[in-house]
Amino acid sequence: MDVSNAMFDVIKGDLERLEERLIEAVSSPEDELVTEVGTHLVTSGGKRIRPALCLLAAHGGPAFSLAHTLPLATALELIHTASLVHDDVIDKADTRRGAPTANAKWDNKIAILVGDYIFARAFRLVAENEYGDHVANRLAQLVGNLSVGEIIQDKQMYKAARDEADYYARIQKKTADFLEICCELGALVGGMDAAAVAKLAAYGHAIGMAFQITDDLLDILETSEQIGKPAGNDIRQGIVTLPVLRALAVSPAREELLAIVTDPAMTDEMVARALAIVRATDGAAFAQAKAEAYLSRAKAVLPEELPEDIRDAYEQVADFIGQRNF
Repeated sequence: MDVSNAMFDVIKGDLERLEERLIEAVSSPEDELVTEVGTHLVTSGGKRIRPALCLLAAHGGPAFSLAHTLPLATALELIHTASLVHDDVIDKADTRRGAPTANAKWDNKIAILVGDYIFARAFRLVAENEYGDHVANRLAQLVGNLSVGEIIQDKQMYKAARDEADYYARIQKKTADFLEICCELGALVGGMDAAAVAKLAAYGHAIGMAFQITDDLLDILETSEQIGKPAGNDIRQGIVTLPVLRALAVSPAREELLAIVTDPAMTDEMVARALAIVRATDGAAFAQAKAEAYLSRAKAVLPEELPEDIRDAYEQVADFIGQRNF
């Protein structure tokens, strides 16, 4: 990860320490293959937004301690990494962030087992540092929600449900809950009061919703080289995202698009045609407007008592999500 990104300058040293902790956490004294796979996973890129949100929140509190916060931030990134490993197996993905996935480089069995190992390492870090029942319960709830979100998505594949509310419920479990918990728990271990913790949790929820919407937008608008995975991959997997929902509502070619996105046997040519139909509508602009509304909400809810440098960093994170192209 490039820790020189300006939005994280205030915690640059913390993130450098995080990289060391991640490698330590995935290293197994009992098996070299576990260490090899784990190291590949945590050194293959990543924006580190989840641990950064946690660290920023903790810095904003009166009781900040890096020694106490870093294991939690590490655990959050490990949970994210493990969930991506399992996602890649489910999706039969060959690349992520421009690097081979664990299932492509080794095989599905190794990927799943190392993913399980990384989950276990995350919860061991939490247990060893005595964060209390609330933190442990919230992290367990998080992993449960990630799993439920994937199951909901799997049940909706190739069905082209037209209800926006279902889409928002799915991305809340898939992404927003995670960023909300990162901010909430960081604020909690940093010693913020209950009102400030709730506001930062609301910020995390809002940027999480925006993050997933923009991620779905990138799948429609950008090239495979830019996003580090095949463009149009959501359509190929029968996952109907917000730009596609909009196109299904307004496109003159909606019936053709519907036939494509509900066909499990779709070809590359069909995916390209579906992308062309969506791009010819205001689907992307519609989704972008929704993301921008969430980002405005996020900035507005930040606690007033945050130190200026922490507030600036949080605002830059929101701006990054709105402007990113990878």
